[in-house]
Amino acid sequence: MDLLTLRAAAGGGTIDGQPAGALVAAGFTLLQRSASVVRTLAGRRAAVLVPTSPQFLVALAASDGRGAVLINPLAAPAEVAAQLRDANVGAVFTVRTLANRLPAGTVHVLLDDAPTTATVVTADGSTSSVDLGSHFGLSLEGDADSPGRDEECAIVYTSAMEGTPLGAVLTHRNLMANARQTIEAAQNGVDDHVLAVLPFAHLFGLTVSAMAPLFVGARVTTMARFNPLVAVDLIESQGVTEIVGVPAVFAGLLAAIERRGGALHAPELRLCICGGAPLSVALQERWAAATGVELRQGYGLTEASPVALFNRVDRANVRGTLGLPFPGVLVTVREPETDRECAVGALGEICIAGETVFRGYVRNADAGLRVIDGWLHSGDLGRQRDDGTIEFHGLRKVMFTRNGFNVYPREVERALSAMPGVRSVRCIGVPDATSEHEVSVTITLATGAVVDAADVKRFAEEHLAAYKRPSHITLVNE
Repeated sequence: MDLLTLRAAAGGGTIDGQPAGALVAAGFTLLQRSASVVRTLAGRRAAVLVPTSPQFLVALAASDGRGAVLINPLAAPAEVAAQLRDANVGAVFTVRTLANRLPAGTVHVLLDDAPTTATVVTADGSTSSVDLGSHFGLSLEGDADSPGRDEECAIVYTSAMEGTPLGAVLTHRNLMANARQTIEAAQNGVDDHVLAVLPFAHLFGLTVSAMAPLFVGARVTTMARFNPLVAVDLIESQGVTEIVGVPAVFAGLLAAIERRGGALHAPELRLCICGGAPLSVALQERWAAATGVELRQGYGLTEASPVALFNRVDRANVRGTLGLPFPGVLVTVREPETDRECAVGALGEICIAGETVFRGYVRNADAGLRVIDGWLHSGDLGRQRDDGTIEFHGLRKVMFTRNGFNVYPREVERALSAMPGVRSVRCIGVPDATSEHEVSVTITLATGAVVDAADVKRFAEEHLAAYKRPSHITLVNE
């Protein structure tokens, strides 16, 4: 069980009622029955452009141990094309609603009907159907405690301070270690029922709300598109025991709960995990009052597979902190100038070491986050308290969050500067109670250029993911 998907299959869990073993076996069967896809992938990477759904596990298994680029379903066509080109992708596993984001001539496999059938679309547009039926009954054997291969499993693109996204390479060992750490810190068990509302293309969603539960045989229910009212119904009626989300998710759930009378009737709910963006104590207090369950904050980043700190279940929740290091993960706060470990209470950079630290980027090895003597320097500022928990105190890197996703102003500025008629762009994050921040841009137009806000929005739709697109646009003549 040295592949991430094989280990997930061996746990005996389900996604939306479908056994993980059947989904993984369907992915392997796809390759066995499609020589054209195998040829296209020879010597190249695969990519997964699939919403949060059972089909995501089929796609990951069909990558068959080679590195798979996990593309955010919110990505714009230009971003998708750049990632496929940068990572040397041969074929993409996707669904019909997202296939129009792919560049023309891209070999892709439609998984809408998986794990029953799949449709292969070749470079010239011709199609063929692949019967995945033979996966039923496939026996999966091996060592469930295998640490995992030290080979590429997933490539996730993160934006860098310079504005050019970098593909972080995570191994099977990285991701399997973080899943096992999650199981211990969250006390996941076979009786858990996890509501997965985050994209599986985001490692927080993949590791915490999918892989960890599947490893222990738990039940996962997905929401391809988050709807707070529907989510509250599911939590109350389906015996959900765990929710994993970003602050905006829990704020939305609270608003839905308040619309329904102000209290959540979910006696099975035991664990609520929040990460991806700073969490206010006020939101934690409101959540506990409405649900009777603590909202436990964690912290991580893509390059750490991703979780490094968490207010673990076997300890009292310390509101306003990122918690303690994950089992097996080393976390220190260091002086940025000297790289020496800070004294307790002193402000410094959060640094992480252990088997979850990534192996580097696809290209531009000198860009992005640094690893020095095994320590990953996060670019985030923190302070260790006397009780060992770590507080978040802002960023060294220039970025902000929107609905739990990182937005780097330089990337937005670089993308919009390529628009005809634009002389320069300045991007900032405007604080927002619902989304953490909204994206605001001030665009200086070239002399004589005729550009309006609608033009900017159309250009952004082609070149920037939905969460990076500006909601506030100011146009200035040169």
